[in-house]
Amino acid sequence: MGETNTLQNILNAGMAEFMEKGFKSASLRNIVKNAGVTTGAFYGYYASKEELFDALVSEPADYFMKEYKKVQYDFKKLPPAEQEESMGKESGNWMLWITDYIYDHLEAFQLIISHSEGTKYEHFIHEMVEIEVEATHDFITVMRDKGKNLRHIDPQLEHILVSGMFTAFFEVVVHNMPKEQAKEYINELREFQTAGWIKIMGF
Repeated sequence: MGETNTLQNILNAGMAEFMEKGFKSASLRNIVKNAGVTTGAFYGYYASKEELFDALVSEPADYFMKEYKKVQYDFKKLPPAEQEESMGKESGNWMLWITDYIYDHLEAFQLIISHSEGTKYEHFIHEMVEIEVEATHDFITVMRDKGKNLRHIDPQLEHILVSGMFTAFFEVVVHNMPKEQAKEYINELREFQTAGWIKIMGF
């Protein structure tokens, strides 16, 4: 068995085991057995099952988060008038664009969203929520400085609304929704969320 084949067999066996049982319940013994390698051979590539999980998801997870943060940063740099005009549009466009990326790495995101308990990725959605909440605060501050008399939003309610938005977004991953159907769903979700935020903020 060549080195390339050995590595791919380990990755394939790891993906199957994590998908079936989740990270916490996954058995390194089963991964090694199903990969057709010895435990020693496995440790020649990865020091632990956590390192293996990381190898399966880190690249798409890091890219996703980097692009998400960039969207927030670019929006924050817009002049106030453009921020108001673009409310919901920029994030909506990004959500549709990133859906293509998710579906190009669907198994990795299924691991992150549904099977990552016990790894650093189990708080992936929560990290996004925290970034979004901060961005919402910044937007409200900018709008108030612009003269908009926006309502006060209870912090707990705000956190619930943002958490609900991202949970809903990742339902396409959880339910393995066909990509074109997912894009329609996400576009409708964006319209619903934008209308709701406009209402609750008091625009």
